[in-house]
Amino acid sequence: MTKRALITGITGQDGSYLAELLLRKGYEVHGLIRRASTFNTVRIEHLYVDPHDPTAKLFLHYGDLSDGARLVTLIAKIKPDEVYNLAAQSHVRVSFDEPEHTADTTGVGSVRMLEAVRLAGIDTRYYQASSSEMFGATPPPQSEDTPFYPRSPYGAAKVYSYWVTKNYREAYGMYAVNGILFNHESPRRGETFVTRKITRAVAAISAGRQDTLYMGNLDAVRDWGYAAEYVEGMWRMLQADEPDDFVLATGAAYTVRDFLQIAFSHAGLNWEDHVEFDERYLRPTEVDALVGDASKAREKLGWKATVETPELARLMVEADIEALKHPGGWIDSVDLGSWVNGDD
Repeated sequence: MTKRALITGITGQDGSYLAELLLRKGYEVHGLIRRASTFNTVRIEHLYVDPHDPTAKLFLHYGDLSDGARLVTLIAKIKPDEVYNLAAQSHVRVSFDEPEHTADTTGVGSVRMLEAVRLAGIDTRYYQASSSEMFGATPPPQSEDTPFYPRSPYGAAKVYSYWVTKNYREAYGMYAVNGILFNHESPRRGETFVTRKITRAVAAISAGRQDTLYMGNLDAVRDWGYAAEYVEGMWRMLQADEPDDFVLATGAAYTVRDFLQIAFSHAGLNWEDHVEFDERYLRPTEVDALVGDASKAREKLGWKATVETPELARLMVEADIEALKHPGGWIDSVDLGSWVNGDD
């Protein structure tokens, strides 16, 4: 029988890649989207098929993690075999400006999803998108056994989601797992996240449309991987015989300055000629270094990252350069293929 999955946050970077992966595997995919006065489905438009078409296998439903009653109704209606909770207010710097909203969606929203699954009384496997930001000030390398020390409202909200997921697993016997993903990027990354901010600026400067890029902390160390690979790890976590929590990471450390150098040099530019400091981009509390140890995922899931930061930066620069040549189009380095979509 065809497996059925529900993805919250399907319109985001990870949600769009995960939808593609599951559709390739023959799933019927349902996605949760928030109602807005403007279209917010650009990352999944290439999957669209009219819902009246009998081949349609992706269906979108309006809902929000702040509305527990709606989540219960949807879970009971869809009866998914797998739930991937990817939705959140996920921008770390913004979480300092909107701590209450971040706590409600990123933190309490997770328990609303778990409770909806529990109340529906169906046999569902649940994936919770946890984050390396939970480790915060704890020195790297960070693994599943590393203590949490969050340094932002976002990181603190993710710690709550992590522990409540474990609690539902232990209290109710639910198949519920935490995927502790380190930074993962792509041409679909939001434009205000640092890696995409850099690669978009490189493209614009190369085209003569921009001259200066304003940045904050260049010394932060991160473990950047490719989002299209990480969604495979998410899926593998829900195929294991027993539920468990896993770190996904490359294990390689690069600074923001390194990413700048790689991205600008790929376009034949010197980053120091174009980058200026702006203290507004600093966080009240910084996370100095996040570098993951994904050995458990390699051993138990057979998952390993193959794209590291230098290749990733070049891939993203190329995509943003191409995007400037095709205004209004969607440029991605992945062969998107011809999958299907519907609407609710």
